[in-house]
Amino acid sequence: MHESLVKSAKGATQLHAMKASDLSRWLAKRASRETAWLKSTGFAAKDHELVLVPDSKGGLACAVLGLGKGTDKLALAQFSESLPPGSYAFGDVAEGFGGANGALAWILGTYQFTSYRKGNRKFPKLVVPQNVNAADVSRIAEGVFLARDLINTPSNDMGPQELAAAARDLAKKHGAKFSVILGDELLKKNFPLIHAVGRASSRAPRLIDFTWGKPGAPKLTLVGKGVCFDSGGLDLKNSAGMLTMKKDMGGSATVLGLAHMIMDAKLNVRLRVLIPAVENSVSGNAYRPGDVFPSRKGLTVEIGNTDAEGRLVLADALTEADAEKPELLIDLATLTGAARAATGMELPPYFTDDEVLSADLTHHASAVQDPVWRLPLWRGYESAIASPIADLNNSPNYGLAGSITAALFLNRFVTNTKSWMHLDIGA
Repeated sequence: MHESLVKSAKGATQLHAMKASDLSRWLAKRASRETAWLKSTGFAAKDHELVLVPDSKGGLACAVLGLGKGTDKLALAQFSESLPPGSYAFGDVAEGFGGANGALAWILGTYQFTSYRKGNRKFPKLVVPQNVNAADVSRIAEGVFLARDLINTPSNDMGPQELAAAARDLAKKHGAKFSVILGDELLKKNFPLIHAVGRASSRAPRLIDFTWGKPGAPKLTLVGKGVCFDSGGLDLKNSAGMLTMKKDMGGSATVLGLAHMIMDAKLNVRLRVLIPAVENSVSGNAYRPGDVFPSRKGLTVEIGNTDAEGRLVLADALTEADAEKPELLIDLATLTGAARAATGMELPPYFTDDEVLSADLTHHASAVQDPVWRLPLWRGYESAIASPIADLNNSPNYGLAGSITAALFLNRFVTNTKSWMHLDIGA
């Protein structure tokens, strides 16, 4: 159970939250002293509007949070972000905001990245709401925090080796079978695209691989882009574009966070995790625009731009994953700026040809307030990833639909899997 949760606490302060449309009805049933205080402060239940109501002795009687129109289902994170140390319990909270959802929001509000400076805040404690499984809520938050910590760590301390170490630690914690293919071994074992992207760095490229679960269980494979820093290669990014590139391993971080949730919950799957971990650097042996490389699948790829490296390393990893014919194959990657342009940072697009999978994902994403948006694998753009001298080009000479053409490129490396989904995420 997460340290910000407690099973019980005598005298816990009540926390209330309501939508603006419910404020009048809510005030009518509250104690006159609370009502008078809220009216005197001008409380209107706007988004993130938090009021602390004192008791007659100068202490805290309750805290009241406005939810506005109720669009932010994790709004109760503001309680743990803002309240002073003490014990608290959910009181009169709008439907859909309390319970497990509210407990998760509470834990998420306590996140701090403290690797480089001490966290000096003492967080309040929440009494676990009735009928909420604290272990379930905690494992989700732990997975999110793992991903955040990995992404927030700067690249000097989070290169391919360190990312592999984090994956190894997670695998060991859950009893998974772990292996790494390192450096020039990638060529010997036929992962030429991963090697090509990572060979210019002094930190050797590698393919991280671990499996967990009963061999006969349904096969679920997760593939995460692990570009630990992306300079753009010889097609060098400018300084502003390079500044946030520690996050270019966000796909792999998210995969590791999700893997923790799956393994800790002991789901009935045979889980496999594949992470191509590289640094896209510049040196005398960097791969060049115009080069042509074979892939693990046998398709040849012309390099249209060295800054479109993520799809290259994913291609080899997806080929390896696809060879096992898993029931479900999911890859996650901070792949294109076009995805951000299309749907912003809060609504990651996804691609799949599986209508049932898409319907399930949409339903569950809505249920847990983690929205995604489907974009089409539009076959009319297949010609954009063609090359006059190879089977494919990694960077089409086509200035539109960049997230779609990247997904089409990846899709060429998935032919045996029953259901495949690609998420082009922001980190």
